[in-house]
Amino acid sequence: PLTAPNMIDVKQIEGTDPKLYELVCRLVMDPEVLRQNNNYPFKTTLHFVWFVALDKGEVAGFLPVERRDGGKAVINNYYIRDESAAVLEAMIVKAQEALGGQYTLEAVAQTRDGDVFARNGFCATKVWKNYIKMTDDADTKRI
Repeated sequence: PLTAPNMIDVKQIEGTDPKLYELVCRLVMDPEVLRQNNNYPFKTTLHFVWFVALDKGEVAGFLPVERRDGGKAVINNYYIRDESAAVLEAMIVKAQEALGGQYTLEAVAQTRDGDVFARNGFCATKVWKNYIKMTDDADTKRI
């Protein structure tokens, strides 16, 4: 468990950087991690940037963000050890700092994480049973 939010170090890593594979390879193939992600596989390309949270040198979570044409960047299929809101929030904040000036961030958040995204300026645009589509674009119609 984390002892304080400031112990979380979030690294920004490009989608095909060998360091990314070193950090997350074991996790993206772990059945428990996949189960937390509703059995959806993780993917990456040159269009992705990953925010990897480290707690005392151990990976505590990762947040892949796909940069798309048209100024949109999409958060989808992320992982947080022990479902820690502090870890998720640290990664969201880092993604907003890194990409917010260039991209509107959208997230396909798991329902249980909707409040963490909302605390960080995201609003819901569509709700399903297990997911909430959210955006940090203040001009988007809210539901």
